[in-house]
Amino acid sequence: MWILFAFGSALFAGITSILAKCGIKDTDSDIVTALRTIVVLIFSWIMVLLTGSRAPVNGIEFGTMLFLFLSGLATGASWLCYFKALQMGDVNKVTPIDKSSTILTMLMAFLFLKEEITIIKAVAMVFISLGTYSMIQKKTSEHTQAKGHAWFFYACGSAVFASLTSILGKVGITNIDSNLGTAIRTFVVLIMAWLVVLLKGKLGEVKNITLKSWLFIGLSGCATGGSWFCYYRALQTGPASVIVPIDKLSILVTIAFAGIVFGERLSRKAKAGLTMVVGGTLMLLL
Repeated sequence: MWILFAFGSALFAGITSILAKCGIKDTDSDIVTALRTIVVLIFSWIMVLLTGSRAPVNGIEFGTMLFLFLSGLATGASWLCYFKALQMGDVNKVTPIDKSSTILTMLMAFLFLKEEITIIKAVAMVFISLGTYSMIQKKTSEHTQAKGHAWFFYACGSAVFASLTSILGKVGITNIDSNLGTAIRTFVVLIMAWLVVLLKGKLGEVKNITLKSWLFIGLSGCATGGSWFCYYRALQTGPASVIVPIDKLSILVTIAFAGIVFGERLSRKAKAGLTMVVGGTLMLLL
């Protein structure tokens, strides 16, 4: 059953990126992150109520709470970086870098969770690395060139923090229900996101958000909530080194919609890179 939840996570995650890109066209990425988190928090607590996962917070072990807190901070940092990169760069270049967190996650799972790296996994990591490199090389759009290379560093930051999120989250939900763990983590993300908005003095910009942007921000938050529900439900019973790669197949959904909605097209080299990324990911399921 965990593998079905993993694929469900990939589908919703892929939709999230497109909806978020639409929502941040005329809105600051930090504000979008903070607003989306409200929607995700509501969604996550609805899941807790529907599944009967409620439990006294003071009954949760300190170690579990600590890892959930750290996982929440990593998630918040990843989101802030990702949506900033998405606002500045092309979807079909930012997304592959973000999804390369697969490699970092497998390495961290090996170092900290003692999950084995087989020959197949090692080859898959090489394929994913080469594929990601091929997808982000050359032929950037005029929009991306105008923004410089800052989007690249934000995308890399997103990948690093996303990897930390997976490992810390895996440890944090070991002794509690995945839905409750997700809700607690989301609360941490919410506080972090709004602190960033306040510290940067951007709170006043909320009133300038258009109705269209509000709609896409809300839908993006709902898609993220669905992705999280599936992802952490899978992570609770399945191996992180397999679930994370499946989740990263959302790149297919994202790039497909990027072409339809934003008219972004892949070069021949980028298509070959995408094939390597997907091929390497599928190898991890063997």
